[in-house]
Amino acid sequence: MKIAVPREIAAGERRVALTPDAAAGLVKSGLEVLVEADAGAGAFHADAAYVAAGARIVASAAELYGAADVVLKVQRPSLEEVAQLREGAVLVGLLQALNSPDIVRALAAKRITAFGMEQVPRISRAQKMDALSSQANIAGYKAVLIAAESLAKFFPMLMTAAGTVFAARVLVIGGGVAGLQAIATARRLGAQVWGYDVRAAVKEQVESLGAKFLEFDLGIADAEGAGGYAKALTPEQSRRQQELLAEKTKEFDVVITTALVPGRPAPRLVTKETVAGMKPGSVIVDLAAEAGGNCELTQADAVVVAHGVTIHGPTNLPAATAVHASQLYARNVTELLREFVKDGALALNLDDEVLKGACVTHAGAVVHDAVKSALAGATA
Repeated sequence: MKIAVPREIAAGERRVALTPDAAAGLVKSGLEVLVEADAGAGAFHADAAYVAAGARIVASAAELYGAADVVLKVQRPSLEEVAQLREGAVLVGLLQALNSPDIVRALAAKRITAFGMEQVPRISRAQKMDALSSQANIAGYKAVLIAAESLAKFFPMLMTAAGTVFAARVLVIGGGVAGLQAIATARRLGAQVWGYDVRAAVKEQVESLGAKFLEFDLGIADAEGAGGYAKALTPEQSRRQQELLAEKTKEFDVVITTALVPGRPAPRLVTKETVAGMKPGSVIVDLAAEAGGNCELTQADAVVVAHGVTIHGPTNLPAATAVHASQLYARNVTELLREFVKDGALALNLDDEVLKGACVTHAGAVVHDAVKSALAGATA
């Protein structure tokens, strides 16, 4: 069986789906690993390292896709890449299936069995396959470094002969994996840190990291939904949340936003009026930029300065730490691969909870319920 790793073609993407050490493990298990030339270059993995691991370097994407039984990718494929896939092959990657109707339809038409790493169910058995968490950890870490670089102040308190410099005040909105890593990183840099989330369970996690927790009365006891994600608020609750956050953000030097609801636009938490009320020199890092942004003034992959506030809208921070991001992602992918490749052959049991949860298309059909609903909405 041939496992293939193409070079990522999305702009700015430096990660690779399989690192040489992960490739060596697959080769040892009896699988043939094909790697497109320079696929690992962005993460500083030379072709020679893959050859040393037992993989074979393939000169072109067309040759690679034509030979592959299973294709491992980071980013969702383009329509051109889907066209090159061998009919009936298996594809694994961060497909962004809820927001990619054309790609999903093309995969189904080609009878590709496609697994979305973002759809892996959040259950104990699947934790080692949880690519969203492994990559969100990196994004939360990098967001704080961006903020520290942009802020015209120190993060830690410093006592000098010229006087005392007080620590920066940081607010992290959203207490998922990225938010908690941002809190931990800001604390390590010496800032005073607060966290906010609509889910009641997050308070203990925020405080366990040494940060303080903001609490607002939105008229709901808890807003935790399926898979541990936050539920969408009603319009009235959203308006109340914006008002309360607007009052508090004036107190902070840095605001890092991480709030996302799967399959929906990012909740609007920081309005342009809120930005206008912040202290000049403040910094916002919006990790929800790809989904429209938690801040009204965010522009994807751009830096905006409004009312003296610098607003960053990065959409792919893990690619900026490509070495470790690739290492973690490769572990996630190979763990999922082991669920449906047994003794060197495909063993697709789509009644299995993990495989069923991650499978988007199979045998010419879209088989994931949430993706089917999203496709119906896109057509309507």
